[in-house]
Amino acid sequence: MTTITISGLPGTGKTTVARLLEKRLGVRYVYSGEIFREMAKKYKMSLEEFGEYCETHREIDEELDRYQLGILREGNVIVEGRISGWLAYRNHIPAVKVLLDADINVRAGRIVKREQGDVEKRKKEILKREKSEATRYKKYYGIDVRDTSIYDVIINAGDKTPEEIMEIIVEHLEE
Repeated sequence: MTTITISGLPGTGKTTVARLLEKRLGVRYVYSGEIFREMAKKYKMSLEEFGEYCETHREIDEELDRYQLGILREGNVIVEGRISGWLAYRNHIPAVKVLLDADINVRAGRIVKREQGDVEKRKKEILKREKSEATRYKKYYGIDVRDTSIYDVIINAGDKTPEEIMEIIVEHLEE
């Protein structure tokens, strides 16, 4: 049974890599970020506004966590989410925990390529979102998102293709 968590900052390529792994391994893929985006739409807020809203409404994070935990406990799944690795770790769920990282300029450029916009404006939005998320995760869970010690595989995604990243993860699974 293969359970993988893929975490990382916005624009690191988490979704692309998770989809490649899904095809390669034949394992179901669940994207918690999409659920968060749908919730933001439901509340008629931008991602940034919704992130700030969540800073004072813990129940939203708790709902998302319950959903992710249920899926992680079922196993044989790829779960992509900012703290999915932490959820698996803290709940003693066997999983290969992957963290993707990349420079802010690379990440902003990728997001602009995908969603349009101005790179400098996107960088500011990304940094604001990251600060909001870091505040929430510290406040609600006591998680320091800069602590990478729980991850099994840490990959600098800034200088690699999604296919190269997928191969690194597959090689780790085969060890």
